[in-house]
Amino acid sequence: MCTNARIRSRRRTAAAIATAGVLALSVLNAPAAQARDTGIVLSGLVINNGKPIVVGNSRVVEPPTRFNIALPAGYSTDNPSRYEAHPFLYRGNITHAADSGDNYLGPGGYICYELDAHRARCEGAMYIDPPARDTIADNNDDATKWKTGVALRLFPAGDGPVIAQEYETRPGSVSLRRAAKVTVDATPEPVAKGRKITVKGKLTRVNWTTGRTGPYAGSTVSLQFRAKNATTFKTLKKVTTNSAGALRTTVTASTDGFFRWVFLGNTTTGTATSGQDYIDVR
Repeated sequence: MCTNARIRSRRRTAAAIATAGVLALSVLNAPAAQARDTGIVLSGLVINNGKPIVVGNSRVVEPPTRFNIALPAGYSTDNPSRYEAHPFLYRGNITHAADSGDNYLGPGGYICYELDAHRARCEGAMYIDPPARDTIADNNDDATKWKTGVALRLFPAGDGPVIAQEYETRPGSVSLRRAAKVTVDATPEPVAKGRKITVKGKLTRVNWTTGRTGPYAGSTVSLQFRAKNATTFKTLKKVTTNSAGALRTTVTASTDGFFRWVFLGNTTTGTATSGQDYIDVR
């Protein structure tokens, strides 16, 4: 029976991260090699737990990634310097994206755990460096679905060029989305029961093209309320942001509690939940 063994050392991929290209892409500048079947099998790939990847303008994002590998005859998990296997995201042609770093995201650092001499379970994270940290301007068009691929390479039993490498497509895609933020402000406080409460807020999202943050107009946001001693929020109404991304509505004061705004996101923009603003009703 195969059992998990000791932690393997970090792979070549962890030490070869560079930033260049779209969204500060991580590129591996491997030597030219014969494009043929390496015999490595990468399976069970899961990126960011199957959820969209939300990227802002300043913070590095490292989506958790896990997969399994099986090595060909003549290669052993006991010698990780002789093989390399990592997933990546791309747009357009897979070979062009991987070789040039154009429209190519990932990889990051991975640690592999031996299952036996030829199989291992690997886990780690991709590495996405947002536009504001990169010298190359980005584009908001990158907020879309990215295809999934894997890079596989074999190395000689010592220093030397890559023996073989290949790029394989994988089914499915990963959605890349722009980060959003929403604020909340409920007034007056305190307020008499039965009087009107005005709840304001503002929805913004990052602009990858400019590297800044701006208002998100024409978006539907939910106003939610949680009574002082309750454990869950309830949606009171939905409000659409104006041209400045602003939110404004009124509700009738009935009991002490907390107001918040919730934006559910869309195909290009991540979700956002404001803080909680407490109102004392007297």
